[in-house]
Amino acid sequence: MSRIAVDSKYCKGCGLCVDACPKDILILDPDTISPKGYHPVKCIDESQCIGCKSCQTMCPDVAIQVVG
Repeated sequence: MSRIAVDSKYCKGCGLCVDACPKDILILDPDTISPKGYHPVKCIDESQCIGCKSCQTMCPDVAIQVVG
């Protein structure tokens, strides 16, 4: 099963990965604020992740890695 690993110290909450996800399982986490003051991305249903790496490819800050 694939999942995403987000490095919140690099994620600036731009939302490009959210738009790129074909399964619509990524959101900008409204409950978390990174050290730089951004809402980092989070996966709301890892069981639906197909490992397509669209989020990883779209991330301009290399903050997302698809694992598995």
